Amino acid sequence: MGMDITMLPSISDWFEGVDQWGEVLALLPVLVVLEIVLSADNAVALAAIARQCRHLQQERLALNIGIILALILRLGLIIVAQWVLQNDVVQLIAAAYLLWLFFDHFNSSSHQSPEQGSFPDSSIQSLTLIRTVLLLAFTDLAFSIDSVAAAVAISDQTVLITTGAFIGIVALRFTSELFIRWLEVYPRLETAGFLAVAFVALRLIIHVVMPFVHQPDWLTLVVVFVFFSWGLSLKTPIQTTDQDHAS
Repeated sequence: MGMDITMLPSISDWFEGVDQWGEVLALLPVLVVLEIVLSADNAVALAAIARQCRHLQQERLALNIGIILALILRLGLIIVAQWVLQNDVVQLIAAAYLLWLFFDHFNSSSHQSPEQGSFPDSSIQSLTLIRTVLLLAFTDLAFSIDSVAAAVAISDQTVLITTGAFIGIVALRFTSELFIRWLEVYPRLETAGFLAVAFVALRLIIHVVMPFVHQPDWLTLVVVFVFFSWGLSLKTPIQTTDQDHAS
């Protein structure tokens, strides 16, 4: 989710007048924590995309390359952040992409064969890896539009914002790998993550189309908390072998 654009006024008020380097550097942990805590749905989406490789080494390779490309795109986004903030079309494209991820996830899930565990040859593996890397990078870019906008609202120190984005995306890399393991254990978690993705996309659309509609800051946190509480409410039982029963 990153930080929703509708949270900008209240967040920027917290740091009003902060412009000295000594004070600004103190905001770095705040930016990093906001990146990590408010990016749970981002991490789930990236984890679900990485799982398309269906092989642990390929998943890690896709995450590593995808995150590097995502960092480059995010740094570019920081440079043009003010233009993005003033361009409703870009924000709507990002929201539309997130909605496409949501619908594509459920469409793929309904047509997925239970025996799609291996690839017939290395060429298909390579194509899947490339597709996965690109999806990872552009998905993070779509999520980054609101988080970068929020960071720009907090401070105009580009070095600080860039450092916070770098640390946040590195943390997202390891959080995504954690969620890959969790998705195997909690069967509802992936659905919960994509429901949160759709909710954030709808909030962004409402913000652009109906800016006069007040969307309270706590609403996103509550809804995402509810989604993930539901997602973690069902755990896959540990499979036991016949030997375990015999013993």
